[in-house]
Amino acid sequence: MDENRIYTTVQGDMWDSIAYHFYGDVKYIGLLLQNNLDLLETYVFSAGTKVFIPEVPEEYDEDIPEWRR
Repeated sequence: MDENRIYTTVQGDMWDSIAYHFYGDVKYIGLLLQNNLDLLETYVFSAGTKVFIPEVPEEYDEDIPEWRR
C-alpha cells in the first residue's frame, strides 16, 4: 500500500465521514470497503486505525440503486 494513501482514524470516524472527507461524497463508501476488507466489521472507528484510501477509477460504478441516483 502507498503510505501516502493511508488515513489514521480519530475516535468516532465512520465510513461515511471518511468517504466525504476524501472524495466529497458518501457514495464512495463501497470503494473504501472494497479496499479495506479487514475492516468490514467496523462501523465506528476508534483512534489509530489505518484505512487505505484508494483513488477512484474512471469507470467506478458505486452500485447504488437507481432511485438514489
